[in-house]
Amino acid sequence: MKIYHRPTGFVFGAAARALVKEGEALHLAGMPHIAFTQVEVCTRQAGGIAREMQRLSGVDDSAALERLSARRADFAGLAMTATRLMGIVNVTPDSFSDGGRLNDAEAAIAHGELLASEGADLLDVGGESTRPGSDTVDDAEELRRVLPVVQGLAARHCVSIDTRKAAVMRAALAAGAQVVNDVSALRFEKASAEVVAQAGAPVVLMHAQGEPKTMQLAPKYDDVLLDVYDGLEERVNEALAAGIPRDRICVDPGIGFGKSFRQNLDLMAGLTLFHGLGLPLLVGLSRKGFVGALTDEKVAANRAHGSAGGALQAALMGAHILRVHDVKATRQALSVFEAGLDPDLAEI
Repeated sequence: MKIYHRPTGFVFGAAARALVKEGEALHLAGMPHIAFTQVEVCTRQAGGIAREMQRLSGVDDSAALERLSARRADFAGLAMTATRLMGIVNVTPDSFSDGGRLNDAEAAIAHGELLASEGADLLDVGGESTRPGSDTVDDAEELRRVLPVVQGLAARHCVSIDTRKAAVMRAALAAGAQVVNDVSALRFEKASAEVVAQAGAPVVLMHAQGEPKTMQLAPKYDDVLLDVYDGLEERVNEALAAGIPRDRICVDPGIGFGKSFRQNLDLMAGLTLFHGLGLPLLVGLSRKGFVGALTDEKVAANRAHGSAGGALQAALMGAHILRVHDVKATRQALSVFEAGLDPDLAEI
């Protein structure tokens, strides 16, 4: 038998702070403007899954409540008490949304500078597409694509390297990248965990079912929310065993990576479950296929509005980092959204 806890019953702003002070609510994952008053307790055993809604006073697992509510450690120097934006800098010819658009280092560096000026807190540089159906790129080619861009941006900005390859991680970190963002959660190459541990780098562990080439053919789960949680928990434990400290780990449920249209929506609806891992939560849904399916927008680059809607929903669920293409649109939407939830957050 395994028990999971998903926060719900949200309150915001001054009301959240008042209820926390009165002991009727807890802050959600360290976010000062969001609190929760109830928990859905999920019990999974051989006979199936039972779900029961409980008030905080009815939850007898104080350690679980602490994991759900505690302030997260700073990640790459960024305080996890507000939703941060990770701007996407794809140096690839075949990414699903913007492949080939940034086809040289100069263009990619300029784009990264633009995203930073629009409000990106960190820049995610990637040289291998991991879209559905994509092929692996060899180390030398991936390094050729990303190293000049990392070097060009890292002196002025916080840069993450989006890669599954240990050699690329090592070279990018030496070139100034501060964070490793690995869609395989350090599974693709055994040496990756050692590289991250030795460098003392923060790492994003993302859940993915299968490999990019085939992951969307027939994704299957017993319960997508609980299965993804279990998968991430396993990868976190492996990272800890490899010598990566807990305060340098962030988790990502991997929207669109080995998930069907409905499974993506189930993950979005249940995002607060992942706060049970007690770690910063990153969500990347920008321009993805399920956004296009919901909005009937066939062109990925035109999905900024739908993507912003998904970003706000993730922020409402306490996501600490949003990985986005359209930084300006997301930053503006997020500013108005958060100020509406908590006027004390308005910066005028």
